[in-house]
Amino acid sequence: MLGTGLSGQLVPCVAHLVSLLLSLSCCWACSCQDTECSTQFSLPGDHLLVGLFSLHAESLEVRHKPTVTLCDRPGSFNGHGYHHFQAMRFAVQEINNSSALLPNVTLGYEIYDVCSESANVYATLRVLALLGTHRGGVPGNLSHAPTAVAVIGPDTTKRAVTTAALLSPFLVPLISYEASSATLSAKQRYPSFLRTIPSDERQVEAMLLLLRRFGWVWISLVGSDGDYGQLGAQALEDRAAQQGICVAFRGTVPASAQPGDESMRSLMRRLAGAGTTVVVVFSSRRLARVFFESAVLANLTAKVWIASEDWAISRHVSKVPAMRRLGSVLGVAIRQRSVPGLRAFEEASVRAAQGARRPCSRGSPRSCNQLCRDCQAFTERTLPSLGAFSMSSAYNVYRAVYAVAHGLHQLQGCASGACARRRADPVELLEQIRKVNFLLHGDSVAFDSKGDPLSGYDIISWTWVSLQWDFRVIGSSTWSPVQLDIDETKIQWHGKDSQVPTSVCSRDCPEGHQRVIMGFFRCCFKCVPCEARTFLNKSDLYSCQPCGKEEWAPRESQTCFPRTVVFLTWHEPVSWVLLAANTLLLLLLAGTVGLFAWHLDTPVVRSAGGRLCFLMLGSLAGGSCSLYGFFGEPTLPRCLMRQALFSFSFAIFLSCLTVRSFQLVFIFKFSTKLPMFYQAWVQNHGAGLFVVVSSAAQLLICLTWLAVWTPLPSRDYRRFPQLVVLDCTEANSVGFMLAFAYNGFLLVSAFACSYLGKDLPENYNEAKCVTFSLLLNFVSWIAFFTMVSVYQGKYLPAVNVLAALSSLSSGFSGYFLPKCYVILRRPDLNSTEHFQASIQDYTRRCGSS
Repeated sequence: MLGTGLSGQLVPCVAHLVSLLLSLSCCWACSCQDTECSTQFSLPGDHLLVGLFSLHAESLEVRHKPTVTLCDRPGSFNGHGYHHFQAMRFAVQEINNSSALLPNVTLGYEIYDVCSESANVYATLRVLALLGTHRGGVPGNLSHAPTAVAVIGPDTTKRAVTTAALLSPFLVPLISYEASSATLSAKQRYPSFLRTIPSDERQVEAMLLLLRRFGWVWISLVGSDGDYGQLGAQALEDRAAQQGICVAFRGTVPASAQPGDESMRSLMRRLAGAGTTVVVVFSSRRLARVFFESAVLANLTAKVWIASEDWAISRHVSKVPAMRRLGSVLGVAIRQRSVPGLRAFEEASVRAAQGARRPCSRGSPRSCNQLCRDCQAFTERTLPSLGAFSMSSAYNVYRAVYAVAHGLHQLQGCASGACARRRADPVELLEQIRKVNFLLHGDSVAFDSKGDPLSGYDIISWTWVSLQWDFRVIGSSTWSPVQLDIDETKIQWHGKDSQVPTSVCSRDCPEGHQRVIMGFFRCCFKCVPCEARTFLNKSDLYSCQPCGKEEWAPRESQTCFPRTVVFLTWHEPVSWVLLAANTLLLLLLAGTVGLFAWHLDTPVVRSAGGRLCFLMLGSLAGGSCSLYGFFGEPTLPRCLMRQALFSFSFAIFLSCLTVRSFQLVFIFKFSTKLPMFYQAWVQNHGAGLFVVVSSAAQLLICLTWLAVWTPLPSRDYRRFPQLVVLDCTEANSVGFMLAFAYNGFLLVSAFACSYLGKDLPENYNEAKCVTFSLLLNFVSWIAFFTMVSVYQGKYLPAVNVLAALSSLSSGFSGYFLPKCYVILRRPDLNSTEHFQASIQDYTRRCGSS
């Protein structure tokens, strides 16, 4: 194994260095002539556990030489660390008395008071000495002195980093009960580090969930000096931006700060000037008390204080005088669990320790960091008021010892009922501890891949009860996935109405309004409504997103809606009316063809143009058939044929009508004046030639239109924001305008020729009806283009059909219906005598004039 090879190479090189360092540190520490070491700090056993606990507070005096701090100083006793110390001893005693866990194997311990960084280094070197001195033992033989197999502690991140760095080359299991910095989760740097307290990474996630739960996005952040406060505050600030939370102000409580000194007064002034309601205090217990004592002096009231786990349920902080008027306190705390029987064990330890002290000599393996004169007095005085925070933290020590015991249980093969009693290699033990998964008083104990526990946090609220603060669990935070569960009814907010305080720079915008940032913070903004065809996505409140091509949105919308695809369908009522009218026109045209064929040799049919009438009726029928292409979903064949076929067919009809009107006018008015032109016109079949040339010109225009400006099915998104109009592209093309302009020219020519023949013989006089029908054509198309300019909806094709149908109907009605009437209803007028009489009368009138 890598760990075994690494430790095997390093131990021979380090052994002499360790011995030298130990000798020097003992010389620095104390002379021991006048000192006694407590027997509670060590216990013999088959396997040794090393405990690192802060039984005394660190001295703040400045030292000018590298000496190990004397921990047992008057007035420096730390009751919180004392409970950790006793929890380890109690756990070892329980395991040694158990027949199920590590049968026929005993655990021993060496416990050190790590009241300072120098004391912590000294204790770590003692671990290395215990590890290196006995590395030469024979496997399977416990006759040699036991070696250290695991370390429990230390408490702070700073000390844990030092200890982990020194022990990592040897892969000695190091399980901390209070060092929560996420830095220690880096397995490349600290491969043997584990802990029974959740990582600050999880704590930060829980805090952010708490802030988001109540909509607090405008906050201040205060961290205490040191790794715990600074790293935790930095992690929260980095993650807050990702959650849309703005840190308006960030401050630091110096390690040397005192209540009300200049540094704290400055911090309070800046905090008050930030204007935030919510303040996250990521701090150690000692500096948190300094901070709140300063806040009381500065009268910084009506705030919501978010507590980190180190002080969230600490009596040391809650007993700050006048703390109540500062506002509400919510916090993240380690799960509140107690060690069953620990209280009784501590009381029994006091009685057992009386008179059980002995002096230590300079050569003793025990150090003067194993001394606690105040332990007995503290236990007798304060056990009845043991705080929930200290008990929960002591439970983490308890869990750590049991995790090592279960790892040893697997390593020694104790599942069969008897352990192998072989020397335990710390490297092998580390692998087993990482795999443990067991229940301890109903609590699951296991580690993830980073060596962090799988337990969550309690969310607590401070409640004022009987003139002092009490801590109430209002919810919990768990992960995988990360979630927060809170009962808001249990929270006692400051203020008369007990409403949830707000902490925002700008109020939330109304629906469909984007946030436009004002200044440097994303939380300070003004609200601007989203324009039509844009929407506000809830995942990005700072910009209105455009809708897709097939979507639409009204102004101030939060979502896009699918556009409705529309076209002129066959089954709509307006389509039924137009289709019925067009079909009726086709039937009339077909009937007229039959009628004219039956009466082809009659004067009325001959005067109307004879066989030319069939070409005119056929062109009208072709134009009428083209109108069916306007109904239904546009396709390429329909787009190619509908407008082009109509334009070409109508051009043939207008050409025939023009030449017919011109021919009558010329015969009656200009034949005698221009005999040569009339003779050439008749001999060269001028009428037919004109119709062919005129129709060919329109055919050429239409073919060019179809080839160059090919009409294609289109999806029009511009007409209506909520509709997709299916249509053809011909209306916007140059070819369409040329074809329409040419028909317009023929229409004007036909109108002019018809108007000139208004005084022709009655039987030949078509001016009134034809002129009226041509005027109706003008009106129809003028109305169509006027409608196109103001209306671009789904019924635009229906308007086009109506205009075209009006043109065809007016042309048929003005030219053919009067003749059909004569044939059917006035046969007396359909005779040669009547036509000759009309001509004679016209000649007589012209001669007399």
